[in-house]
Amino acid sequence: MKKLTYLFYLIVSILVLLSISCREDFDSVPNSGQLSFSQDTVYLDTVFSNTSSSTYQFKVYNKSSNTINIPKIELGKGQESFFRLNVDGLPGKSFDDIQILPKDSIFVFVEVTADIDALTADETQFIYEDEVLFDTDINQQKVDLVAMIQDAVFLFPQRFEDGSKESLLLGLDENDEEIRIEGFFLDQENLHFTNEKPYVIYGFAGVPPGETLKIDPGARLHFHANSGLIVANNASLKAEGELSADQNLLEKEIVFQGDRLEPGFENVPGQWAAVWLTAGSTNHIFNHVTIKNSTVGILMDSNDGGEEPTLSIKNTQIYNAATVGLLARTGNVEAENLVVNNCGQASVNLSYGGKYNFRHCTIANYWSNSFRQFPALLIENSIQTPDGVLVEDLVEASFSNCIIYGSENIELILNRAEGAAFNYSFKNSLLRFNDINNTYADNPLYDFEDNNLFESMILNETPLFFNPSANSLKIELDSGASMIGDDDISNLVPLDLLGNLRINPSDAGAYNASAQPED
Repeated sequence: MKKLTYLFYLIVSILVLLSISCREDFDSVPNSGQLSFSQDTVYLDTVFSNTSSSTYQFKVYNKSSNTINIPKIELGKGQESFFRLNVDGLPGKSFDDIQILPKDSIFVFVEVTADIDALTADETQFIYEDEVLFDTDINQQKVDLVAMIQDAVFLFPQRFEDGSKESLLLGLDENDEEIRIEGFFLDQENLHFTNEKPYVIYGFAGVPPGETLKIDPGARLHFHANSGLIVANNASLKAEGELSADQNLLEKEIVFQGDRLEPGFENVPGQWAAVWLTAGSTNHIFNHVTIKNSTVGILMDSNDGGEEPTLSIKNTQIYNAATVGLLARTGNVEAENLVVNNCGQASVNLSYGGKYNFRHCTIANYWSNSFRQFPALLIENSIQTPDGVLVEDLVEASFSNCIIYGSENIELILNRAEGAAFNYSFKNSLLRFNDINNTYADNPLYDFEDNNLFESMILNETPLFFNPSANSLKIELDSGASMIGDDDISNLVPLDLLGNLRINPSDAGAYNASAQPED
């Protein structure tokens, strides 16, 4: 009986296969030039020379009732084209006899990797075009391909014969083992970044001990994943941009960002590591700089021991850091017209003591990519190490004519450890501190009636930022920060971030209040 059952199923299976093989829709007809496409031109976003683009796609439709055979699909420039295709799962630049079932479609994927030196010797940008050709002669149809190729200066660690890469020594661990990161020291000819071409950096580019990296107005620095800048002992970083006439182009601003140029990566946090100002580095200047989409914007490891600020940061914006925008450990920082927003933890973390003076700064946090446990501003005089908690004097942390605000009820945390000084003050500033559960009601650190700590403060009034989720932190005319500034402070910082003259009484924050711009 079992043998008969098996024989029955075997016969049925053979009959089914025979019936499928005789179906008319598996008999293809030649293409007659009636294909349809999801788009007639594929625009690939700007890509650096000799760097692969993202993958783009379009669809090819067969809207007829017959299976169509396309005898040839190929790139117009053939095998010499800088474009690459994948047609219905097959990689290459030329394809024969591609079939599309009735009322069906196939995907065509497109990438480009171009050498700008092979295109032009004079231009730093070049539009590179090709086309995907479907069929030949009178039945031929096409989809155009357009890419912008950007020349750049590429900086990267050396690869050795054993396959390892150049690295930088950070120090020794508790077992006296070397701690290294993939990176390299910049040589003398690369210690001056100009605005002639963008710079694309792989690994950590190090400023050697005793040297200075100078960055010109309008320079663009692009970092690959897990890459950054690191400044060694007694070395300096001077990023001195200028006010731009066009705030959309930021043509004179110095910009630090990732190396993915597609619009989808415009505001993605964590694309690169950090600008790391190590212990012993000195005399750093940031002016008219934008730092975005890093893991940490600026990591400053300690005061250089001098009387002057180790870091002077003015007219600078730090956005979309995956963890902290400005992280200073025992730093000495003077900040004016600084804007920090949208960071995964604190926007500004003054950790392990130090000396800090913030005037007309906007410290905000409207992070929405995940749950946020930290406030916009976190001030501490201690640090957790494997050997326990270490403390250091917080000599000064003063905030005058500032805005400290965000999407959480509490946007300021003061974390004082015993055994070290903890000096701070807030003056003529707008602060979000909405203690709805009275968690801090009996904590003397938050005694807003104490004028030695909090003078002329405005609490919990909305700043009316234009669009904080999009990092537009300009304020409207009836903002809670409008006309609350101290004249003596605004006289020290007479121009706002956009170069507008402050009029006393001034507005708090980095921007003068203005009317809502048109959409």
